[in-house]
Amino acid sequence: MNNERMAPVKTSERYVILDALRGFAILGICAANYPEFSLYTFQGKEITDAMPTAGIDRVLRFMLYFLVDGKFYTLFSLLFGIGFSIIISNAARKGANGFRIFYRRMALLTLIGFLHLMFIWSGDILMLYALLGMCLPLLRNVSDRGLLRTAAFFLLLPIAVDAVTQVLGVSLSAPAVREQWRYCDRYGITEENFGYWLRDATSYGDMFKFLIQGAWVRVQEFVDGNRYFKVFGLFVLGFYIGRNRMYADLAARKPLLRRVTVIGLAAGLPLSLLYAWSCMNGHPLGNAVHTAIYTVSVYPLGLAYMCGMCLMYLRHKDLAVWRRLAYPGRMALTNYIGQSVIGALLFYGIGLGLGASFGLVHTELIVAGVYLFQMAFSRVWLRFFRFGPLEWIWRMLTYGRWFDIRNDSSVK
Repeated sequence: MNNERMAPVKTSERYVILDALRGFAILGICAANYPEFSLYTFQGKEITDAMPTAGIDRVLRFMLYFLVDGKFYTLFSLLFGIGFSIIISNAARKGANGFRIFYRRMALLTLIGFLHLMFIWSGDILMLYALLGMCLPLLRNVSDRGLLRTAAFFLLLPIAVDAVTQVLGVSLSAPAVREQWRYCDRYGITEENFGYWLRDATSYGDMFKFLIQGAWVRVQEFVDGNRYFKVFGLFVLGFYIGRNRMYADLAARKPLLRRVTVIGLAAGLPLSLLYAWSCMNGHPLGNAVHTAIYTVSVYPLGLAYMCGMCLMYLRHKDLAVWRRLAYPGRMALTNYIGQSVIGALLFYGIGLGLGASFGLVHTELIVAGVYLFQMAFSRVWLRFFRFGPLEWIWRMLTYGRWFDIRNDSSVK
């Protein structure tokens, strides 16, 4: 193995549109996650209805379900699959063992996700991404048609799973729920103080107690939401997109981009209204129907977001917005973890303790501020350095050697 020939993607080899899409996805993920960070999600209806912003909060909550929920994780998961294909193709072109590098990369991402899950925020997605990503090389010799069939199978499978469990009246997540409440009983976390625990936790030890039970909540969410099937299906679809290098010549793909955008908006927008209604009313048609609505609304709209942005990029490549979005996109790992650190410092008792003190509209205003800060920080950082700080550490551990983090222009 020639380690000297193995290296991460150079800045000159990057595609601005992929970084801009990652930056856009990071914004959406922040908007989706911060209602939980602010503890708004944990408050009972009688409390949220009594807030001064209750009316506009209900409208905003509906809009988040309508336009944000699931769509940006769809985009992020697709980009992960595309990134996998780029890693393999670059390594193969340079004569390196791409799969060995990939598995080392995923093992490190698993560790990063685990540390994030257990010590910062129990809503982590990275660990699941890494573990499922390790399965992708099994499909490297599958035909393009086979990849599309595999993606469709895993994206549709949750409907069948929820239908069967609903008919049988079983809960696959019951063991995780029991473990969660076992830890809640041990630490004195009750239904009454659940929504305030993190705000009132003035020591990291108390915060960590909540994170332990929160890890079991995350397992429950993955099981009940069939998240592993959904994510893997999107990974496979992203791998198909990346293997065919659709991002490399968008102009040649313009008819396809238009078709997906039109169909995605035509189907995704009205069906996402139905999805938002179902979410707001506690899945009144049952979990299986809700999952079916999710499937036919979230995925089309998420794909429409991606293809629509590609069309806008083709038409207006010189707009500064692409560079602005690309800065946080190039540092997606740092910014994703950074959002959790900022959220904990803003809303939890170990920081400013602002959690559970205002409504959803103020939470989303904070989201805008956090993202603008990350956009500015990323721009300044990348003026002097080639990678984000966590990306730099991840790459060095992946390739087993030192990389100079400084930009050539900053090296005297």
